[in-house]
Amino acid sequence: MNTPDPAATPAFGCACCTGLGGPGLGRRRLLAGGLGAIAATAALGSAFPRPAVAQTSLTPDAALQRLLDGNKRFSDHQLTSFDEDLSILKENTVNKQEPYAGVLSCADSRVPVELVFDQTIGHIFVTRVAGNIAASTVIASLEYGAAVLGTKVIMVLGHASCGAVKAAMAGKAVPGQISRLFPALEPAVEEGHGDLEEAIKANARIQAKLLMTSPVLGGLVKSGDLKIVAGYYALDTGIVTVLG
Repeated sequence: MNTPDPAATPAFGCACCTGLGGPGLGRRRLLAGGLGAIAATAALGSAFPRPAVAQTSLTPDAALQRLLDGNKRFSDHQLTSFDEDLSILKENTVNKQEPYAGVLSCADSRVPVELVFDQTIGHIFVTRVAGNIAASTVIASLEYGAAVLGTKVIMVLGHASCGAVKAAMAGKAVPGQISRLFPALEPAVEEGHGDLEEAIKANARIQAKLLMTSPVLGGLVKSGDLKIVAGYYALDTGIVTVLG
């Protein structure tokens, strides 16, 4: 699959995931689509109970804190998400979802997002791509999560020993289309000055800033309805740190 270069691709929603319209879809239309979906669900009656957690009532700051609290449980080996009744969770999320947070993560198998934040079905709207790159399709997905589903915080999550950033730093020939990732990572490579960890952290910050260029996401941040942060996941300790 080709990965578009965020620098060359407008930060607008696409129709492929949302079914709400074409490129350049405005926040008003996204919200209208979301309200329509909610109304359609409500018309089904009360047969489907609400999710166990009133996720969308959280403030952006409270949503971020819930993520970090879950990560502390994970790093302390005190997971609670497995204690929830999965059959009830599945039943409550068959017809709708109300995730309180969105995460743009690397595709790396060592970063299982729900586990890292000790969350379960329906809590986190996850997008994953090598190098946690804010490509146009990724931005479109996160726009849908925030404007329609009501996520209150988005974290761009970089991680230690990221292979995509490491490959971009090496700049060697690679098979297939892997090299299409490199242009989006070059700014972070330059900022890292040869230090892999610093380049990975710089990349998370850069991609978070790219999300802010979306009129939808940027508008929600300005209105106080959304928070966008960059984070770094340490593979050895399991701790997620919010980057300044």
